Amino acid sequence: MKNRDPRANWSSQLAFVLAGSASAIGLGNLWRFPYLAAQYGGGIFLITYLALVVTFGFSLMVAEIAIGRRTGLSGLAAFKALDRRFGFIGWLVTAIPVIILPYYCVIGGWVARYFVAYGLALAVPGAMADPAGDTFFLGFISHPSLPLQYGIFFVALTFLVVVLGVKRGIESANKIMMPLLLVSALALIGFTLTRPGALEGVVFYLKPDFAKFSLKTVLGAMGQMFYSLSLAMGIMITYGSYMRREDRIEQSVRRIEAFDTVVSLLAGLLVIPAVFVFSNGSADAVKSGPSLMFLTLPKVFADMPGTNVVGFVFFTLVFFAALTSSISLMETIVASIQDRLRLDRFHACLAAFAITALLSAPSALGYGLWEHVKLFRGMPFLDFFDFISNRVLMPLAAFATCIFVGWIAGPKLVLDEASKPTPFRHRRLFVAMIRYIAPILLLAILVSSILHALGVVVI
Repeated sequence: MKNRDPRANWSSQLAFVLAGSASAIGLGNLWRFPYLAAQYGGGIFLITYLALVVTFGFSLMVAEIAIGRRTGLSGLAAFKALDRRFGFIGWLVTAIPVIILPYYCVIGGWVARYFVAYGLALAVPGAMADPAGDTFFLGFISHPSLPLQYGIFFVALTFLVVVLGVKRGIESANKIMMPLLLVSALALIGFTLTRPGALEGVVFYLKPDFAKFSLKTVLGAMGQMFYSLSLAMGIMITYGSYMRREDRIEQSVRRIEAFDTVVSLLAGLLVIPAVFVFSNGSADAVKSGPSLMFLTLPKVFADMPGTNVVGFVFFTLVFFAALTSSISLMETIVASIQDRLRLDRFHACLAAFAITALLSAPSALGYGLWEHVKLFRGMPFLDFFDFISNRVLMPLAAFATCIFVGWIAGPKLVLDEASKPTPFRHRRLFVAMIRYIAPILLLAILVSSILHALGVVVI
């Protein structure tokens, strides 16, 4: 086997922040955050989410990045390098992107289908079936081959960026896609807020409903934080391993959090007022969950002037958000393959592409050819993989990381690394979170998720 390439580095601290932000900003920001905010009391959910991001999320992200930079390795190899007895944490962390990326690319393929449909509708009016109709989406996901084709297409796009490397591939792609993502979001928000009744949706979104604050609000905000900040997936460990010694971890983490949170808040300002207007002020329409993006929003766009333009711009935004996240997931897998098998980047990328394309088939066909196959409690493949990765393995991996850093290796390991080249200011917060508070919260997420899956109501 060939030796793996020398460890790459980000060209600057800004490049690292953009990469971390691009990884964090994905589908979870654009559909999951708005409907959770609507479900859990608007402003009170936002306050809870922000409080968790700047404490819990901050501490765990600092730990992961510091571990990556200290070892110069992916999550798979980093824990073993620090303590051979705890190499199993690396395998746990690595399993998560391997499970997530295939079904994430399937959903990315769904987004690509809408992107193509609205684009063709702009170029050749009447050439495509109406993307706003329920039959468009349901007919697509139940098709015997199209979902798999679009899913593999999305895997291939991800591969083309990752195979170019850290600087020529990931950095270059982020410099193009991130500004376009923000411009598209701001343009759509500006247009949406001019619609009659949109300001009522803004009030519904931002005004805190303290009566709805409960344990569910906290658990929902914590779950979204993990999903949104790319925590406990090995991504931040891998990206941290590319970080230069002269760059500041604490400052970078705060900027990534700010970038990700701003996009989440903007997504809410885009989605909630638009759906609120369309539904004549019905809050239930905003709480429709995953169907919000593929069933509800296309109907909202159909009710607006310039239907195809609005739909095309929105799904361009979603397409870039999905692609930036899939790039980080594949890069994590590639880095793990390189560390384990000593392959060069090209062959590691080919292996990651083959694994992802193969594992995407069940999720792609789970609503069509294989719809009769159900897993845990009647879940289709995609729902099952989402449950196992996000609701079970991620809290477990984060819990194991906290125990390792807080009690085995010791917080000093992270604090020393995070204090280069400037002092780490939030030492007490970090130690309290990583040793005591975070493990308790993580166990609460895990127990809550399992009980919810079993049909037990969590108060």
